[in-house]
Amino acid sequence: MIRKILRWSGIVLGIIAVLLLIAYGVIYGITAQRINKTYEVAVRSIDIPADSATISHGAHLFAIKGCGDCHGANLAGKVFLDDPMIGRLVGANLTSGEGGVPDWFSDKDWLRAMRHGIDHEGKSLLLMPSYEYARLDDKDMAALIAFCKAQPPVNSALPPAHIGPMGRILTAFDQMPLLPAEKVDHGYQQPAQVVKEVTAEYGKYLAMSCTGCHYPDLKGGKSPIPGQPPVANITASGHIGKWSVEEFVNTLRTGTTPEGKQLKNEEMPWKMTAAYTTDELKALYLYLKSI
Repeated sequence: MIRKILRWSGIVLGIIAVLLLIAYGVIYGITAQRINKTYEVAVRSIDIPADSATISHGAHLFAIKGCGDCHGANLAGKVFLDDPMIGRLVGANLTSGEGGVPDWFSDKDWLRAMRHGIDHEGKSLLLMPSYEYARLDDKDMAALIAFCKAQPPVNSALPPAHIGPMGRILTAFDQMPLLPAEKVDHGYQQPAQVVKEVTAEYGKYLAMSCTGCHYPDLKGGKSPIPGQPPVANITASGHIGKWSVEEFVNTLRTGTTPEGKQLKNEEMPWKMTAAYTTDELKALYLYLKSI
């Protein structure tokens, strides 16, 4: 009797294992097709000045957009996630040093990556939040590119990216924003320059950087980063709606909420928001309170 039970248990487990392998094979095929998909987009050229004021503005944008979190403070790139199940995710070396941006990389290549999330072969970049940058006005985009191009070369040859089995499963079920080209409106026409003043309208423009974690409606939910706690509702209907503008500014500058809670930078990047100007934070507050 025990042998019969064990035999049937082995058969059942074998069938389950085969079904799981088939399911993963399907997921692998689907994600491989999405990863290797090529996109044909019309990249609109813009002027990229190289004056000191433009580069300085680009440095500010680099700081408040959190670019250094993946590409490093010196833009030399880094491996920012290396997990055998999720995969190895790499922020590229954006300098002209060894392992970085090649000589033939043009301004259109920069724009294709930043505004469309696509590499020079027409394939989607991996986990680059281009959907947050795609709506930057021409002046801001030009400044950000100018800053990157002005940095000294750093030799940093990085290992290739690799997507593990759990990374593919999360991607298949849209639980990880691996392929930014899928999320970008490739036909969007960016304005030449957004008016930068303390208004809800300008705050909406700045809030593009919040949508990657807090979702387009900014009402939060499950974290897009595997293993992280849920992200907050940052609209007027959430807890943040109870804060004054002074409390909001102080929280995003120090990481300490009005209730005395110290935010973890890896969960809420307050060290990044600390680089915002006071007017930028006030404009962002006005927009969040208006939702």
